[in-house]
Amino acid sequence: MYQPKKYLKEDPEYIFNFIKQHPFATFILNGNRILATHIPVLTEGTAEKFSLYSHIANHNEQLQFLKDGTEALLIFQGAHGYISSSWYREKDISTWDYSAVHVNVRLKIQTREELENSLQKLVGHFEAPQKDPLFYNDIPKQMLKEHLSLITGFWCEPFKIEAVAKLHQGAHKEDIISVTKNLEALEDPLASELSKNIKTEIFEKSIKKE
Repeated sequence: MYQPKKYLKEDPEYIFNFIKQHPFATFILNGNRILATHIPVLTEGTAEKFSLYSHIANHNEQLQFLKDGTEALLIFQGAHGYISSSWYREKDISTWDYSAVHVNVRLKIQTREELENSLQKLVGHFEAPQKDPLFYNDIPKQMLKEHLSLITGFWCEPFKIEAVAKLHQGAHKEDIISVTKNLEALEDPLASELSKNIKTEIFEKSIKKE
């Protein structure tokens, strides 16, 4: 990962929370060519020591390369967006603000029992905020049995974690205010989230330092 020093993120709590807030990851491993799949990935453990887990469909091309000990890369992407230089006080180069976490992992295939437990947690996590949640154990047993035979679950044990947040650190205060206002004016959820991230990074942290 490209990590300019001023955008580098090393705080375990920041990284752990970022992964939990952006669970839909890009799962990359090397097969006959570089292969990628987009999957939900959840955490188990604490910020200081955690594992990750997920599953893929058995007809996914990645499956034949998914073995115990195989190295893979998980990419977790935060809000991102184009920053027009027309928003600055003076002419400058336009840029792109973003945040991301890369986790290099070693894989371990789950047992059927571990897969079922993982699916219960996965469904529970995303169904909990629903108005009328349908939890794992509410799904017909025959349907679950048929589904389980079509997927493979796996653990991801991190051995290298890199994080970056390029959020206009070091920019002039007036430019930052203008950038966030223009992002919000786009009335786009992603742009609004990016604006919020910039404000948190620049203004809230500066207040804490004071």
